[in-house]
Amino acid sequence: MQKPSIPKGTRDFSPEEMAKRNYIFNTIREVFHLYGFQQIETPAMENLSTLMGKYGEEGDKLLFKILNSGDCFAGISDEELMEKNPLRFAAKACEKGLRYDLTVPFARYVVQHRNEISFPFKRYQIQPVWRADRPQKGRYREFYQCDGDVVGSDSLINEVELIQIMDEVFHRFGIRVCIKMNNRKILSGIAEIIGEADKIVDITVAIDKLDKIGLDNVNEELRSKGLPEEAIERLQPIIMLQGSNQEKIATLKEVLSASETGLKGVAELDFILERISHTPIRAELELDLTLARGLNYYTGAIFEVKALDVQIGSITGGGRYDNLTGVFGMEGVSGVGFSFGADRIFDVLNQLDLYPEGSLKTTQLLFVNFGQKEEIHLLPLIAKVRKAGIRTELYPESTKMKKQMGYADAKKIPFVAIVGENEIAENKINLKNMLTGEQCLVTADELIDRLTGRP
Repeated sequence: MQKPSIPKGTRDFSPEEMAKRNYIFNTIREVFHLYGFQQIETPAMENLSTLMGKYGEEGDKLLFKILNSGDCFAGISDEELMEKNPLRFAAKACEKGLRYDLTVPFARYVVQHRNEISFPFKRYQIQPVWRADRPQKGRYREFYQCDGDVVGSDSLINEVELIQIMDEVFHRFGIRVCIKMNNRKILSGIAEIIGEADKIVDITVAIDKLDKIGLDNVNEELRSKGLPEEAIERLQPIIMLQGSNQEKIATLKEVLSASETGLKGVAELDFILERISHTPIRAELELDLTLARGLNYYTGAIFEVKALDVQIGSITGGGRYDNLTGVFGMEGVSGVGFSFGADRIFDVLNQLDLYPEGSLKTTQLLFVNFGQKEEIHLLPLIAKVRKAGIRTELYPESTKMKKQMGYADAKKIPFVAIVGENEIAENKINLKNMLTGEQCLVTADELIDRLTGRP
């Protein structure tokens, strides 16, 4: 008989992993609520007409398409079948697909529900997405995204709050981070003043690799893209920009003085930094010109969060975009959004062992089962203990003590309650600390006080 398995690029999550993931999602959820964000959910599958053409040619290939239910060959001629053209077949045999990200469904949601939404609309969404990608380490075909967006407002106060949200979330996790920021308009201004405005994408893709490949290789890549030496020369002070955020802003004002677009980008960053200086944030905040996320998408400020104590890619990113809903015929809805990388945050918390005690919601107390008479005595007692918020189990069978203690060990249950005939007679509970081996006789109220940490 074939051993059961799951599709490549998908994962099972154990109870312990789920407890850790829920801790991550609940922490993020709490912070979103503090800032007035509301949760929405959209269906796992969308109409392909909603998804196709929104992610470029490569993205379209990575969409999981769903065969029409019933006769999926209806309307397909024998000649078309003989062609064996998967794209043409899918166009006729599939009307729906699994969502590839949360942004396009969100844009569809805003357009579809525009009359019920109050703008600015602050939404967050924590749901799985699917990509028919080649699975490899850290890249899955099914994974969760955790997005927050504010749409329908051009105010840069939204960017300021976004920084505060990122700072608060990572402070709660205990992860030391650096929040890097840049502005798409500054990158456009740089390309403009070196006379290579049409090469903006090539320039930023190369600059983005500075950390990984070093200055010489970045310059080599720029040459290979056809940038003249003079333009590369003029880029050097910008690529190697040093100093505090304020010093960098002052340098950029000089360097970009001939570019209206570039100066607008500098002014936007200046505003965000000035406002943020009035709020207590714990993360490092660094203006980084090599940051060039999703160029064809972002139009203003861009952000990325790096963990300082672990070697890993960015763990959160986002930025300001224009016209989120234009593809669905509703023009002019700009917004700012960002996405927490839940899988990477999970890896960082595991590596640094930062899950707080009690956050994983495991069982705190196991009552040993000696038989029917004891069960009847214990049921109201257990109800009282659970009412006090203590996560409690009664072992379901009256089996050997060794087996019941082994169960407590395997589940890492810190306390075991032993109530036999003697304890029933005295109306007491023999409480055993599984870590120290200590045992003591306590009343129900004393047990509750001890396990809830009451004085």
